[in-house]
Amino acid sequence: MSDTLTTQSLAELLVQNVTDYAIYMIDPSGIVTSWNAGAERFKGYRADEIIGQHFSRFYSGEDREAGKPAVALAKALEEGHFESEGWRLRKDGSRFWAHVVIDPVRDESGRHVGFAKITRDLTERKAAAEALDLSREQFFQAQKLDAIGQLTGGVAHDFNNILAAIMSSLSLAQRRMVQGEDVTRFLDNAMQAAKRGATLTQRMLAFARKQELRLEPVDMIAAVRDMAELLSRTIAPNITITTRFPLRVPPVLADKAQLELALMNLVVNARDAMPEGGVITLCADEVADEVADEEGKRFVRLVVEDQGTGMDEATLSRAADPFFTTKGVGKGTGLGLPMVQGMVAQCGGRFRLESELGKGTRAEVWLPVTEDGPQPERTDERPEPVAGRSLRILAVDDDPIVLLNTATVLTDIGHEVIQAHSGRSALVQLAEHRVDLLLTDYAMPGMTGAELVEQAQLAQPGLKAIIVSGYADLPEGAPLEVPRLAKPFTEVELARIIAEVVG
Repeated sequence: MSDTLTTQSLAELLVQNVTDYAIYMIDPSGIVTSWNAGAERFKGYRADEIIGQHFSRFYSGEDREAGKPAVALAKALEEGHFESEGWRLRKDGSRFWAHVVIDPVRDESGRHVGFAKITRDLTERKAAAEALDLSREQFFQAQKLDAIGQLTGGVAHDFNNILAAIMSSLSLAQRRMVQGEDVTRFLDNAMQAAKRGATLTQRMLAFARKQELRLEPVDMIAAVRDMAELLSRTIAPNITITTRFPLRVPPVLADKAQLELALMNLVVNARDAMPEGGVITLCADEVADEVADEEGKRFVRLVVEDQGTGMDEATLSRAADPFFTTKGVGKGTGLGLPMVQGMVAQCGGRFRLESELGKGTRAEVWLPVTEDGPQPERTDERPEPVAGRSLRILAVDDDPIVLLNTATVLTDIGHEVIQAHSGRSALVQLAEHRVDLLLTDYAMPGMTGAELVEQAQLAQPGLKAIIVSGYADLPEGAPLEVPRLAKPFTEVELARIIAEVVG
């Protein structure tokens, strides 16, 4: 008997003197009944200050209101064990990140007599984990900036060509107009160049955005042909692109912008694999049911094949790993193939690589066939005013050129327009005029379009609004329920969204 008491006393002595863990007992109602040195060290209470108090005082006010202390005891009793992590309070009011374990305690007869509670202070470990996460995010952003940096030269070159076409066309139109000549062809040239710029911008935004893919039926062959000019500017003069496409393949389920970006990545890789020049072959076909898989799914397979240096088995096995690259320093980020693989997986397809050292590489993108047809191209017919009536529209933009053009288009399609160059001036106009619709830019100094919409709808409850933005996604905090019109937009797109919003 004395040996048992001695052993029990030694165990109690050990528990009382442990300083790295808060070990204490609480009764069935949650009242603290014992307190060790570790609890005093990092919770700050002496035993005489805390014994007899409810253990919920270690929780934040929000957690107490949510009933978390009672839930912890109930789960421990019901399941025989409770474990969690969360913020807890010290005596001085400061917080620490705690790992908590609660076990029910029963006497020899099996009667529940309380709980044993063990708490560890993991604040330093949590801070280290957060620092590691931050460094990883910074690393990923650095990699992304590196990738964008490599694209910058080509994009700047493309935009310079586009701007040169627009400026020269408008300059010629201006001069010919003074002379009374027909300037239609020059204006058409400027419009075509502007559309090329808009397409390039959307592709860059698609690369930068963080959002789910927008899956829709896509004509793969048409998508490749639409990129022909951009692809031709990407490759070197000593490289030729050849295509072998059937007359028709069924539409696939994909995000068109991401598919185009994937194709660009594959062509760039093929180009880099042939420094001495060669041929890049693009082809597509529908994979037969029995080849696709046992479920009978149908795919369209897009193939990009080169005659380049190829890869050995070890390199091929790592080719699609993030940040793995065989290119020289500053020439590759290792993000191209992972992006392609990720896009294809999200679409429900497959990505395959075949390569042999010295004989080239074959990349296959398999995308699932969809029964729906591609969305038809919208014509640029001249829009009519909404529902045959004129609206009073408040147009807001801090760029005077954009504001003038937007107001002119709105006037041309039959609406009355009130102009404002900032959120504050727009609110002044709203105080003086009642309007049917607010059309506002998002990125403005002083007050964003989102903030303006919120204030405007307080001033005129029920006011319809449209946010115009050049962002791929509105920044966090923007009112997503407000319809968005992407820049640049056409007259038809502007009229269409007004019809959808106002009805």
